[in-house]
Amino acid sequence: MTPKQHKFLAETAETDPFVVVDLDIVEHNYRELKRLLPLARVFYAIKANPEPAIVGRLQKLGSNFDTASIGEINLCLAQGASPDRISFGNTIKKKTDIASAYAKGVRLFAFDSEIELEKLAAAAPGAQVFCRVLMECDGAEWPLSKKFGCSPRMASDLLVKARRMGLDPYGISFHVGSQQTDLGQWDKAVAQVAQMFSVLQEADVDLRMVNLGGGFPARYRSDVPMLEAYAQAITQAMTSHFGNNLPEIIIEPGRGLVGDAGVIQAEVVLISKKDYEDDRRWVYLDIGKFSGLAETMDEAIKYRFVTPRDGGPTGPVSLAGPSCDSADILYEKADYQLPLGLEVGDKILILSAGAYTTTYSSVGFNGFPPLKSYCI
Repeated sequence: MTPKQHKFLAETAETDPFVVVDLDIVEHNYRELKRLLPLARVFYAIKANPEPAIVGRLQKLGSNFDTASIGEINLCLAQGASPDRISFGNTIKKKTDIASAYAKGVRLFAFDSEIELEKLAAAAPGAQVFCRVLMECDGAEWPLSKKFGCSPRMASDLLVKARRMGLDPYGISFHVGSQQTDLGQWDKAVAQVAQMFSVLQEADVDLRMVNLGGGFPARYRSDVPMLEAYAQAITQAMTSHFGNNLPEIIIEPGRGLVGDAGVIQAEVVLISKKDYEDDRRWVYLDIGKFSGLAETMDEAIKYRFVTPRDGGPTGPVSLAGPSCDSADILYEKADYQLPLGLEVGDKILILSAGAYTTTYSSVGFNGFPPLKSYCI
């Protein structure tokens, strides 16, 4: 936590759970990425945290933006971003939304299927397009499914077809998984993409861009490499497989920019046991899966907790949310230990909670309000 966050938490009278984001940390993370990867264009993944204050700060720093909807595009435009700094990176778009984005000046679009390509040719003539390729996500704490991307062979065919349809086949994108901890995954992905560049060059398709996606980490319970190691792995992968003929590079950090900038304050609502002889306590918080902590699904993202009783003896706990849904269990298998002196009413801080918390919070499941957000 930063001194600004400490001061805000000490002075707030807020009783509902909330997240407080220090914008200076967001700016620091952005500047570090630019310093370590100077050849890459940064497209902030809006979905990680769409707070206007975050978008506005990054816009003033010169960031570009990866958007998934017309709503996110309008948010960027409202914060002063020009259309040439916006990518419509969702591969699943209504034709009307493509047309709307095109009318607003957006000219960079993602796709991963023939039908999506046909929609783009009809609604965004002449636009730059890039095809997303399926990748393995080994090593990612939040791995991606096969929902996005297509095989390299299909992607190559589609990029050839894009040119025939009057579009500009700009490049290839991939994503190695969110919160990626295996730095070797970028080398595997870039090697495959470089091979596709060669194949398409023989088909007289001149690709110019590689979109490396996200995967940059926040600091949760498990140790992860430093950002310098990620930058070194990416730089080495690109130079190893492309040599001196480097294409344009795009990165789409979301979690890596805003995750560590946010702290959630929650409250202990109940502490109980399931049997007289059970040494495991169940600790219920006023925040759960449906009010901001959806990434605890399958206990994937393991947040760090700070309590006012830290420093004393601890014991095993299961952590759960307040809703009347049996799925609203945060951690049951991950061996969390909390102070034995913890009491109902204690405030608990959840660290590195600036990404995918407000965006995953429901509008009012069981009548609990959405997660509040403050940017300082």
